[in-house]
Amino acid sequence: MKDHQIPKATAKRLPLYYRYLRILHNAGKLKVSSTELSEAVQVDSATIRRDFSYFGELGKRGYGYDVESLMQFFAKTLNEDHMTNVALVGVGNLGSALLKYKFHQSNSIRISAAFDVSEDLVGRIVDGVPVYPMDDMKEQVKIQQIDVAILTVPAQHSQDLVNDLVEAGIKGILNFTPARITAPKGVLIQNVDLTNELQTLIYFLHSGNVLSHEEPVEELTGEE
Repeated sequence: MKDHQIPKATAKRLPLYYRYLRILHNAGKLKVSSTELSEAVQVDSATIRRDFSYFGELGKRGYGYDVESLMQFFAKTLNEDHMTNVALVGVGNLGSALLKYKFHQSNSIRISAAFDVSEDLVGRIVDGVPVYPMDDMKEQVKIQQIDVAILTVPAQHSQDLVNDLVEAGIKGILNFTPARITAPKGVLIQNVDLTNELQTLIYFLHSGNVLSHEEPVEELTGEE
């Protein structure tokens, strides 16, 4: 990989490329062109070639890309050969939906623990995931070597919980709350505001503008 930093927009497209390459590999396809990839993932071929160029020479001019080797390369890049344990903080409506999702598009992501304040949930196994009280969160994050947390709690409690997660050793947080949380440098925060996403979509729908695939509306920050 080249020394300069990979753009965030490129990083966000890598799982998309990887998933489609897995589909091609399972179908027995041996090679694929950037044009074929473009039609499948709805990203223009020039963008795909630019994305791939950050990682060196991944294909041959006039030949295309070897599906198996490219799939294995992105699997390694995305740490698909390493299981990442994830904590879900807040087992409300959205949290419960995320537990049911099971992240079926990846073999390397597992929600291993959930945390909530509800006495009706604590101590239960919900969709295969044990639900612990919030008081046990820091201890369980350390014991289970959890690196990533999904936050689906009321906004007013989010920052205090983030502070506890960071103290326990969490390195990345997927924030579904409307609060803009902060964390020390080195802890990545990705904000997913569903209302904002919908409003953005409606804006582009009625404005006549085109929402580019090269301009993801999600926000990824490494807070100071």
